[in-house]
Parts: sequence; C-alpha cells; structure tokens
Amino acid sequence: MGFTDQVRRRIVEEIYKNIPRDAQVVNVEFEGPEIAVYVANVEFIMKHEDIVKSIARSIRKRIVVRVHESARLQEREALKKIVKLVSQVSKISEDNVTFDKVLGEVVIRVPDPRIFFQNGKELFNKIFSETGWRPRPVREPPLKSKILESALRFLVAEADYRRKVLRAVGERIHREPIFKDTYLRITALGGFQEVGRSAILVETAESKILMDFGYNPSAPLLKQTMPRIDALGIKPEEIDAVVLTHAHLDHCGLIPFLYKYGYEGPVYATQATRDLMVLLQLDLLDISKREGKPLPYDVKDVHKALLHTIPLRYGEVTDIAPDVRLTLYEAGHVLGSAMVHLHVGQGLHNIVYTGDFKFGKTRLLRKANTQFPRVDTLIMESTYGGVVQPNRAEAEAKFIDIIKRTVERKGKVLIPALAVGRAQEVMVIIALAMQSGQLPEIPVYIEGMINEVTAIHTAYPELLSRDIREKVYSGPSENPFTYKAFKVMEGKTARSEIVESEEPCIIIATSGMLTGGPAVEYFRLMAPDPKNSLIFVNYQVEGTLGRKVRDGLKNVNVVVGDKLETVSINMEVYSVEGFSGHSDHKQLLAYLAYINPKPKRVILNHGEPQAIKALASSILNKKFKSKVFPQGLELYTPRVLDALALVN
Repeated sequence: MGFTDQVRRRIVEEIYKNIPRDAQVVNVEFEGPEIAVYVANVEFIMKHEDIVKSIARSIRKRIVVRVHESARLQEREALKKIVKLVSQVSKISEDNVTFDKVLGEVVIRVPDPRIFFQNGKELFNKIFSETGWRPRPVREPPLKSKILESALRFLVAEADYRRKVLRAVGERIHREPIFKDTYLRITALGGFQEVGRSAILVETAESKILMDFGYNPSAPLLKQTMPRIDALGIKPEEIDAVVLTHAHLDHCGLIPFLYKYGYEGPVYATQATRDLMVLLQLDLLDISKREGKPLPYDVKDVHKALLHTIPLRYGEVTDIAPDVRLTLYEAGHVLGSAMVHLHVGQGLHNIVYTGDFKFGKTRLLRKANTQFPRVDTLIMESTYGGVVQPNRAEAEAKFIDIIKRTVERKGKVLIPALAVGRAQEVMVIIALAMQSGQLPEIPVYIEGMINEVTAIHTAYPELLSRDIREKVYSGPSENPFTYKAFKVMEGKTARSEIVESEEPCIIIATSGMLTGGPAVEYFRLMAPDPKNSLIFVNYQVEGTLGRKVRDGLKNVNVVVGDKLETVSINMEVYSVEGFSGHSDHKQLLAYLAYINPKPKRVILNHGEPQAIKALASSILNKKFKSKVFPQGLELYTPRVLDALALVN
C-alpha cells in the first residue's frame, strides 16, 4: 500500500468511526482541498453540523457533507418544488434556478438572499429537506452580467470534468509527504523592482506553488512581458498549485498559458476574482487579436483555467499541498482581492504575501486585514513606496472641482480607468456628488467592459464597504451603480458624436493607462481641444502612453487602425492620486506598524526601483525600526530571478 492509500484509509476510517449509522454514509471522496462525505439522510446534515465540525478538527481537514445523488429529487421535480416554495416569499422563475451536480447544490438567484435565513433558516431548511439539494442563494444583480451567466452554464455543463479535476487534485493533496527534508525557498519570477508580470515561486521539499502569474504587455522586450519560469527549467506540470491574489492582468494574465503547456492543477482564488479573471483574460485575447499581437494561449485555455479554479472564502483554511495550508484575507485593493497566508509544514514557516493592497479608506471596499495566526516572512507590495498621496477627502474635492470647472467652460472630461476597481470607485463618487448637488446632472458615458465588471460588483455586495453594500441592497434609487446619469455605450459609432456635441459630459473608458481600448480613441478626439480635461485616477506604468501624457509630453503618437497618428495635447491633464487601490508610503509604514504578529523578515516587491528604495530607507530608519521591530528585522529588495532561502 502506497503513502497516498495509507493517508486516505486513515482519514476514511476516522470519518466512519465518528459519524453515526443513521447518517447513512454512502461513500467518502477526496475532492480538491475538501473531503466530501456523501450521505443518504438529509436530516442528519441539517441537525448534526457539530459532529462534522468535530471530525474536521480531529483530522485537521476540511469536510463537507453532501446528499448522495440517489437521495436527491430528480432535477425537474426539484425545480417545480423550489419555485413553488420560493415564490411564496419572493419573485422567481425557473430560469433563476441552476443545479450543480458536482457540489450537490442548487443555485437560486433572488433579489434578496437573506430571505433564506430568516425565521431560523426556515426556507433554506425546507428546500434542503424536501429536495436533497443544498440551496446556494445568490443575489440577482440589478445589472445583468453576461460572464456570470455564461460561466455558471459552462461549469454546470462540464460537471463530469470538474468532478475528475477535483478528485485528481484531492489525491495529490491528501497524501503522506514523501520527502522529510525541511527547506523553503522563494524565487522572484516577475514583479520585483518593477510593476507588471507578478509571479512568485514557493518551493518546499514536497511542493511547488505559484503565487500569481501575470502579464506585462507594455514591457519593451518580449521576455519582460512574462514571468521567468523558463529560466528555472520548471515545467508547468511540475507545479502543484497556483494561488491568485486578484484579477488584474499583471497578476492573472498568463494563467491560461500554464494550462496550454501542461499544467493540470488548481487555481485558488475568491469567487469574485475567478469571475473577473475570466472576463479580463477573454478581453485581453480579443484586444490582442485585433491589434495583431497574439497571446501564447487561446479561449479554450481560459475555459480550462475556469474549470480548474477552486473558489475560497476569506478566512477559510485550506490544504493545497501535503505540506502547505492556505488562507485568504481581505486586501482592500479590488473586488475579491486577497492577501495570501501560507502555513508551511508542521509550523515550519508562515508566509504572508500581500499582493496589491489598500490600508486606507475607500468608498468601495473595507481596508486590508492586519491580523494573522502567525507571520515569519512578509512579502509586501511597494507600488507607491515613494509617494505620499493626498488624503481621501482632498482627492475627492480636487476630482469634483476639476469636473465642475471643465463643465462650466462647456468642456468634456475623459477619465481613463482600470475596468476593475477604479472605474467603480469613480462611478460611486460621481453618483454621490450629483445626488448631493456638488456636480450638475450631465451624461456620464461608460464604455469598455466597465459595465460588465460593475454588474459583477452588484452580484457580490457582501464584499463591498458597509455603506455601499446597504445602498446596493436598498434598490435602484439608492444604488450608485445604477444612477440615472450613467449611460452605457455599445459600439464605436457614437464616440465622435459625443465628442463633437456642444453639451458637456463625462466619459469613463478603458484602458486606464491608454494602452488600448476606447479611452485611446476618445483621447485622440478630445486632446486638441483646450476646453476638455483628462483625469488620470490610477497608476501609470513606466513606458505606457498614459505615463508619457501624465509626465507632460505635448505631442504623442497614437495607433489608428494600422497607422500612427501624431496627436497634439491641448486639453488639461490632471492626475488625482488619492483614489489609488494601492497603499502609499505612509500607509505601507502604518501597515507594518499594525500587522500582528510582527514578521521577522520583510521582502519588498511590486514597485519601481526608486519606490522600493524610498520605502526600504524609511523601514530601516533607526527610529522606525526600533519602535516597530524591536526584536530585529531582515529586509530584502530582490530583483527578478533572485532566490531567497527562508528555511534551509
């Protein structure tokens, strides 16, 4: 009997020993990071959650109890019963119900999911007991998301493949470690002393794990666009897991590439990150094809990555390898963004990787988590390590004032925005400013995939700040994302008409760095007119058109079709930094002061060299270091392809 069989048998024996016979256990399966116990008695699941939790604590594994398919109603019969039960308290149709055979769950989309948990979970329990399908109520978003609907249909249609993936991953995780050597090493594959193509390889004697695998299309050399996994001689099939912090392309853009070249393992991320990741990767493929810059993967690889993604909730402790446990925590950067906590070995070492994070107030999200069970090494982003941003109130006041002055002179405002996060933040500020009378009611045109991303935000109100969450729940009149001034644009034909109109307006369009997308076309049309204004609200990576414009270049070349056109910039150009989803210099230092427990080692990444140098200097300042790290601190600022042994 091999190592894997020994571990599996021990776990199964422990489960059978502790679960009463009346549960009617049919079988036990190892499905991804979870151990799925299939039972025929629905009532047992509803009444004995304490027994399941006790077993999970005993074997230190995630256990989920599901109703075996033999004890579930047929889908057609269950559908009629569910619609009848839910219709008594909420509007619903058959189209709002989707069965997930892999998880034994029924996804039910309703305006307010809280109805399932009222009166002691009466509706939830009734559906579960009468059908055998565990309800998964989700909010029917006020804005329709094509990607959410198509992704759910695709996942359900590929149920058999998903089951195979989960069981293959489960066998790989739930086995005895083969190697007893204790070492831990990280290698910088991208995003160190630079912004873009973020990727970190974590290696133990037993496992190889990637944290992020991003893309930098604006890099001057081809080899600088991709993480340098090639230089290590590691094949994708040797990777055990990929952990994704958030859905920006500089962190997720090349994950499908791994699947194209042999990776068969899981991607761990929050569910919102999974949905946004698919949307952005498909959009990147579309843009790349139109611009004649093909990517090293295609649509089927994006779909495969989706099928291999295992969504996790914040705070959920999950085995992802025989010797590594993962927990995701809120990062405050964009919807679903997460900090990564890796517990390696039996207390051998603990890593916290912040990814991109915000340790400060925003309209949209709660600020980054600071409390962890243990931290030995902290890998911290440093994008704004050399900058102190204006406080939030000042930034909003400046932003509103620029728009107001532009409108008063009959000009138009262009806001190039990142589709994920920054666009929604700006939409909320504008909606609230118009509602309060700080700005006049003028059209706000939204173009690119911003509307699709905004729809995904409305599907996950529980991830938003308390104020915005309650406004979303309150309905269309309060929901800032459905404000009456917002007009979603489809197609290119109206762009010139909008710009040539004499009426003032605001245009929010992708891409936020003027590297492509409708913002570039609006910029080309609007730049010559001094009445107009351009407001940058996000970081401009070195080498991008946005960076050149922000830094004061007055004549720039813009690609129009297959030709270069020189554009004279007469419009006013502003950069309002206070909206960033990144922590600035002060916030980064404050995070180090508040994180608990304190790390012994800090590694700085995701910043241009001058930003990292400035931040490192402040951390090593004698007064700061002695106050925040009285026990001492090791500080590292590696470059791409540098490796660091954390345990040897």
